[in-house]
Amino acid sequence: MQSSPAPNPLCFIASPRSILRFALPSIATMVFMGLYTVVDVMFVARFVSSDAMASINIACPVVNLVVGFATMLATGGNAVVAAKMGEGREAEARRDFTLVVAFGIAASIVVAVAGNVWLQPLARALGATDILLPYCAEYLSVILAFTPASMLQVLFQNGVIAAGRPGVGTAMAISCGIANIALDYLLLGVFDMGVAGAAWGTSAGYAIAAAIGAAFFLTRKEGLRFAAPSRNLCILLRSCGNGVSEMVGQAAAAVITFLFNAVMLGIAGEDGVAAVTVLIYSQFMVSSVFFGFSMGCAPVISYDYGAGDAAGLRRLFRSCLACVGVASVAACLAAFVGAPALASLFAPEDSPVFAMAAEGLAMFSVAYLFAGVNIFASAAFTALGNGVLSAVIAFLRTFGLVPLCLLSLPHILGVQGVWVAVPIAETVTFAVACSLLYANRKRYGLVA
Repeated sequence: MQSSPAPNPLCFIASPRSILRFALPSIATMVFMGLYTVVDVMFVARFVSSDAMASINIACPVVNLVVGFATMLATGGNAVVAAKMGEGREAEARRDFTLVVAFGIAASIVVAVAGNVWLQPLARALGATDILLPYCAEYLSVILAFTPASMLQVLFQNGVIAAGRPGVGTAMAISCGIANIALDYLLLGVFDMGVAGAAWGTSAGYAIAAAIGAAFFLTRKEGLRFAAPSRNLCILLRSCGNGVSEMVGQAAAAVITFLFNAVMLGIAGEDGVAAVTVLIYSQFMVSSVFFGFSMGCAPVISYDYGAGDAAGLRRLFRSCLACVGVASVAACLAAFVGAPALASLFAPEDSPVFAMAAEGLAMFSVAYLFAGVNIFASAAFTALGNGVLSAVIAFLRTFGLVPLCLLSLPHILGVQGVWVAVPIAETVTFAVACSLLYANRKRYGLVA
């Protein structure tokens, strides 16, 4: 007699406790991934200089674009793969997954070679001054060389969620994060390798994660694993189209970081760039929690939607919005109260960098009240196969509003205009995201 199939781990009753338990590995993954760069910045600030710290922020747009491309492939591909698994088409899902990974490897090799060939012009185009150029080029040369490893890290850490094994992603992130912190201390604090040491520490974390993920999918005997790649290249178009909002988000982060750097260079020179670096990476850590939660929930949303489980989808949405709401209030309060303590981790308390960063962090904290819902709404529409609405939300909170604020408000408010640009953008986007969720509640079965 044929045995009944094992229950899919993506199918469960979505209470707040259960969804948190499932999303926690993804949150931990994103937080530890965020720590790679944040720890680099902290160690560079302490062991090198504030100019060296500012140079990492100058290089940040390149990292944003690489991560954005990888995340677009990973989240868009995951939506396709998880939906097919929910429909019972596992063999097809495996072939699609393998195709996405193979394409990611090929594209990342091209980026690694081209980036290092045109390294100096790239750093200049990003806004590196004569003071910052040597640091920026030194950091970028190593980070670009390890683009294939960083690509595989994102693909595999999303893939293990679709495979129903988010704990593997947590183990990857924690082990790599610890390795990065240890290597940063050794390479900067002991061996005095400067910003290159920070880049090597981060890149080692990428390589460890890629190796763990490859071993996981190569040794699996059932479920989502490697197979002969699909020959249907339309899968790549669907993956990119469905995950385009994530690419929009990261591309916007690249443009916005560039604009932040340019504006602050004009207002306060290299110290201004160092201060805005503290702000951007603090925001990055908070956003990592919301992105991690949304990424952890997305495969379950895709599975319930593909399986036609409208009741499960409604329970899931209610639980997700409750979790995001509580976390948003907590993040806002913590950022406002803890602004001076956080700024002191990156700069001495008697420095102009500290004074600007502490003021900026306190004003910026309002953005966290609304960012969580905006990020979740964008990820949810991606998981439901509606990349257009997902992109609209991602576009508004980034490309659509932040550059407009950055290019206008500093002329009126000075440096304070820089600090309030993102809070204004998140507030307006929140209203639009809530409207879109409400307008599509019946289409996706979010109400009975």
